[in-house]
Amino acid sequence: MPTSLLSAFAIADYVIAAVLIALPIARLPAPARGIGLLLATLAAVVHATLIFGMHRGGLDLHFFAALSLAGFGVAALTLLVNLFRPVAGLGVIVFPLAAALLAIDVFLAPETRPQPLEWQITLHAGFALLAYSLLSIAALLAILLALQERALRRRLLDSGLIRALPPLTLTESLMFRLIAAGFAFLTLTLVSGVLFVDDLFAQHLVHKTVLSIASWLVFGLLLFGRWRWGWRGRRAVRLTLIGMVVLLLAFFGSKFVLELVLKRTG
Repeated sequence: MPTSLLSAFAIADYVIAAVLIALPIARLPAPARGIGLLLATLAAVVHATLIFGMHRGGLDLHFFAALSLAGFGVAALTLLVNLFRPVAGLGVIVFPLAAALLAIDVFLAPETRPQPLEWQITLHAGFALLAYSLLSIAALLAILLALQERALRRRLLDSGLIRALPPLTLTESLMFRLIAAGFAFLTLTLVSGVLFVDDLFAQHLVHKTVLSIASWLVFGLLLFGRWRWGWRGRRAVRLTLIGMVVLLLAFFGSKFVLELVLKRTG
């Protein structure tokens, strides 16, 4: 089947899945949420197939391909986490985003070729993808946690948001677990970068490294504050979002400048 048709199929599945999951929030009759999750799972499988098929079986880390890969990673981890905790509501945000990033990569982005990567760099990239995906879901939970707390303060106990999300304490607990896991993989990302990257200046990685370390410090401070002083609520939400924004700049901000502004794709 042509790449464009497969892509359209995956994009449609992602969007339909998000709609099915969102219907209960809007107080409308809805089919079983499981149908939406099944469609999203199918979309993620096709998405993964496209990522490697489009780029000749290699790991393409150019800007738009990397965005599509990150979108797949966040969608896949959302589905995986939902097997253990009720976070299907995140699909309302995650699945359309994955669909949009896939569409941009397939239909709008210039054609690129994956660079040959040694296994060490592939491992480093894998750690980075897991860290980014886990911390992205944690950041989404932080936003939902803030909305939950606001709804509870206003006594909107029967709102669609409250009904769609797990209890506040469970949301907060899951957020910190994801932050801890993401922090561990971010640590592995930094350590593997130190071990496997030869020349930070020649490879234009200084800004990325500095921002990644800054994000690591923010998340590390949050986890320490949670352990030592029981940080939670607004402070935890703010630090989570700050750390995620810095990490987003580290992973994609520098890549955007290098590839799309300075036209350096090597």
